Amino acid sequence: MENALRACCKGIKIGKILIHRDGDNGKQLIYEKLPKDISEPFVLLLDPVLATGNSANQAIELLIQKGVPESHIIFLNLISAPEGIHCVCKRFPHLKIVTSEIDVALNEEFRVIPGMGEFGDRYFGTDD
Repeated sequence: MENALRACCKGIKIGKILIHRDGDNGKQLIYEKLPKDISEPFVLLLDPVLATGNSANQAIELLIQKGVPESHIIFLNLISAPEGIHCVCKRFPHLKIVTSEIDVALNEEFRVIPGMGEFGDRYFGTDD
């Protein structure tokens, strides 16, 4: 998603928030590096899959702590589970979510079904 954004919006400032998802908790922040003026423009938060919403909520909370108004965050993803959409919208009602597909639900491993598999594993070639 980042490469497409860079191709579309030359010179755009990019930050990184990496959160390790372990089951349903989504609570382990691994890394964050954001532009110094993050609170000034609208922010596009990119994540290919919105599953439970817990990791997204943590990333959104971090952006708000850095001074970004909730209404200036646009969360973009490719596939969403209804549970994740409800979780994020309940906590952040002024945030905008843009998704290309809402799938059926989450399975017992908190993966979107039918989904597309574990996106991170497929992207980084770490799937079994």
